[in-house]
Amino acid sequence: MATSSSYPHITQDPRVCSGRPCIAGTRIRVMDIVAAHQEGHSPEELKEYFSSRPLTLAEVHAALAYYYDHRDEIEVAFAEDERLSDDVERQRLESLNKPRPR
Repeated sequence: MATSSSYPHITQDPRVCSGRPCIAGTRIRVMDIVAAHQEGHSPEELKEYFSSRPLTLAEVHAALAYYYDHRDEIEVAFAEDERLSDDVERQRLESLNKPRPR
């Protein structure tokens, strides 16, 4: 069951996006909104930024508010994603460099 916090548009469910905070009813993570915002997209632009469905301005602001109140948690999530991405790339390069049987 999804749990709700004091952020009406944000839920965390261990079965959705590995329990990362998301916009309720979507798989759009708070960290995805934050990353796009840090790239220079305004809240108004973020309403249409994600292809799964348009967001409301309230949802975008709830995600940004959640980030500002839980910055350490989201920054750890960014670091974990970066580490996982690096691991996948390392494994991909290792598999490409392995000699192939003849």
